[in-house]
Amino acid sequence: MNNTTPLMKQYWSIKNQHPDQVLFFRMGDFYELFFDDAKIAAKELGLTLTARGHGASGDVPLAGFPYHALDGYLTRMIKSGYKVAICEQVEDPKKAKTIVKREVTDIVTAGTILSGDLLDSKQNNFLSAVYFEGAQCGLAKVDLSTGEFSVIEFPQNEAEDYLLNVNPAEVLVSSDQADFLKKMVRKLDNFVVSKRDEWLFERSFAYETITRHFNTTSLKGFGCEDLRPGLSAAGVILHYLQENKKAELGHIRQLRREYPEQHMVLDPATLRNLEVLSTLMGDQKEGSLISILDRTVTPMGGRLMRRWIQYPLRAVREINARLDAVEELVEDKSVRSKLIASMKSVDDLERLNSKICARRCNARDFIGLRNSLRNIPELLEYLGNLECALIQKLKSDLRAMDSQVELIERAITEDPPLSISDGGMIREKYDGRLDEYRELAYSGKKWIAGHQALEREKTGIPSLKVGYNKIFGYYIEATKSHLSKIPASYIRKQTLVNAERYITPELKEYEEKILHAEEKMAELEYELFEEIRIKIVAESSTIQKNAQLIAQLDVLCSLAEVAESENYAKPFVDDQHRIEIEDGRHPVVEVTLPVGQEFIPNDTYIDNENHQILVITGPNMAGKSTFIRQVGLITLM
Repeated sequence: MNNTTPLMKQYWSIKNQHPDQVLFFRMGDFYELFFDDAKIAAKELGLTLTARGHGASGDVPLAGFPYHALDGYLTRMIKSGYKVAICEQVEDPKKAKTIVKREVTDIVTAGTILSGDLLDSKQNNFLSAVYFEGAQCGLAKVDLSTGEFSVIEFPQNEAEDYLLNVNPAEVLVSSDQADFLKKMVRKLDNFVVSKRDEWLFERSFAYETITRHFNTTSLKGFGCEDLRPGLSAAGVILHYLQENKKAELGHIRQLRREYPEQHMVLDPATLRNLEVLSTLMGDQKEGSLISILDRTVTPMGGRLMRRWIQYPLRAVREINARLDAVEELVEDKSVRSKLIASMKSVDDLERLNSKICARRCNARDFIGLRNSLRNIPELLEYLGNLECALIQKLKSDLRAMDSQVELIERAITEDPPLSISDGGMIREKYDGRLDEYRELAYSGKKWIAGHQALEREKTGIPSLKVGYNKIFGYYIEATKSHLSKIPASYIRKQTLVNAERYITPELKEYEEKILHAEEKMAELEYELFEEIRIKIVAESSTIQKNAQLIAQLDVLCSLAEVAESENYAKPFVDDQHRIEIEDGRHPVVEVTLPVGQEFIPNDTYIDNENHQILVITGPNMAGKSTFIRQVGLITLM
């Protein structure tokens, strides 16, 4: 490749470092793909495959798309099972002495997406890692878009249930355990599986990776000091993110340890047969339990609702705390309605926070953050009318963020552009230097009018004009009938049919000031944007915590809405081994019955002493399966 063009030399130096990824190579306003990557893009993305000559390389296969269409094309490529390396121009082309410097700034895989069409607003996008050691299995998972990071250990024969329950977008596994994992998880083909070197799973390396990320000397504060395969899995996830994501990972602030005894793990067969998250027919959300219970109004509330349903609590005290909160929200419809109305204005705080921390945001994300944080004082006011312990704890932990709201309000224009490099983001009077540059850049018309009047007076040419075009910049134009009056200081630049155009040192000096002001204006806006981002990142842990608390409030209000509208009763839950249901109804079937038909309630009693088994009889379509599923769903609810 020594005889290729400088651009192709640069391309191959980068592509050779990323042989397993499709390379999106930024060239001006386009991302271009070359050689085999271009052929893949033409097939998967429907792009036109062309060719371009590049020195000794000859005609190089080429495909491309505009830079502003990145999200759409990236989504389609990831959905097709590919990994993508995004190579950006990391140098201002105007300042480049030779070829513009380029670097891979992000590697995107199914499990490392921060934003875009691949993310379901009401569902997590998990990257998981699995590691086996002895009879134990460690499973770690992270949602890069929200910062949620957790780890759990369990018997290895339960690996399939746990992994299918998490339903990750991508699974990391040690190369030497890949075949074993395939035996343990029969539906492993449902996921993108990425093999990692064995040494990355060594506990000592994982321990160092995790403590370095969290800047701690031990993992005792996370309750993870004694973990073994779980720690290996968690360490591999962090290493994978650090290797692939050039952005900062500051929004991943804690490693939460989960314990098998805290929650029930609903195996895939149970989730499917009870139609908890989707229906048996068509795999649709509509007609499932979650479609009945989920009336959340925020994206993070929707994700939390899904987790609560998938991982039912086992501790009676925590279950009753939730039930008490739902009961009070049912009884106080006025407060509940106000809370819901306020939360409707809250954006996806978790994912906004992650984008800001990872430097993947624009000024519109700041506006979304401001609009969301504005609602917290109102939520706190409404919560003051409620008394149950869970909601009072929620209220005491929720933090108003007036200074961040005020900062964004003062600094960012109401309707900023999508790009953060073209200016137009920062308000007037936020920064004096920026205002001076703007005054200089935007005062051109006034200066031209004044300069034109001055030159007319000096030369005695009443028709003299001062104009501007992109080729010559600023110029003075005079008709040929006045050529005898042209001063010697004028420099002829262009001859027209009936006129001559000139430049002067004064005009060129002013032009330089204007161009310099516009360039400095864009640079300063970007600097100010970054300063604002850093100030927001300093409070990102509070934003993240607020997002989690609002999500919890959203789910509680959603359950209260359903309880009232469907006339549900508050259950009595204790540690005794019995199920006693009076006038039970199937929560899904009753709302899908044709108009005019009513569900016939029925009773259930089961205990572990005298009533361990129920014999259910009846003809086909009599409701035997409905009754069995009904008991399961009511118990889950």
